[in-house]
Amino acid sequence: MFRHKGKRRSYGHNLRLASILSFVAGIVNIVGLLSVNVLTTNVTGHFAFFSRTFVSEEFSNAVIYLWFLLSFLAGAFCSNLISETIVRIKENLSYVVPILLEIILLVLVATLQFNQPDLLACTLLFAMGLQNALVTRVSQSVVRTTHLTGIFTDLGIELSQLLFYKTANENFTLKRSIYLKLAIIACFFAGGLAGGFAYSYLKVKVLLIASLALLLALLYDYILLKFYVIKRKVLHRQ
Repeated sequence: MFRHKGKRRSYGHNLRLASILSFVAGIVNIVGLLSVNVLTTNVTGHFAFFSRTFVSEEFSNAVIYLWFLLSFLAGAFCSNLISETIVRIKENLSYVVPILLEIILLVLVATLQFNQPDLLACTLLFAMGLQNALVTRVSQSVVRTTHLTGIFTDLGIELSQLLFYKTANENFTLKRSIYLKLAIIACFFAGGLAGGFAYSYLKVKVLLIASLALLLALLYDYILLKFYVIKRKVLHRQ
């Protein structure tokens, strides 16, 4: 799911990656909204708020929105910096550290008492920057999991293309791409619903569910890797 790159990466890898991480993003987004009234999986709206507060000369609030923007950017920067550094040492671990860092951040937010709402929001935005950059890198820009504007745009384009591209191969490729985007939307929505219902009982501890999902994704990849290593050894002996 994470470790396959280039021609070794299949549609199934992208589908599993998109489903799990968009579910996580849906949880993080609703928790940010319900706990501190901040959307934490994208920065589009924060640009509008930054512009409004800046024009209104509410500079203290403008600085806060600027921090939100920079937090997401810093997360994306650190994610790729870590991956590029580690891939030169041990390629199979290049995705592990950014995901582990995201898990740590989500667990910290879930378990520590954040007295500063803006700090909580910045931490979640940083975590989502980490995730979005990693997913973009791993899937070679095929998958985006933290915001849906581009997904809905691409989905609308591809649905219209079904009316024009009629060959079996074109139709097959388009439908697979559409199913992938529908999976991202559905899982983001499911994460939002699950997080929203669970928030009534768990508050920010709902983020532990997102952390567990990420941990299970890493464990799945590790077990699968070990399985293929053992399988190759057995076949080689035969």
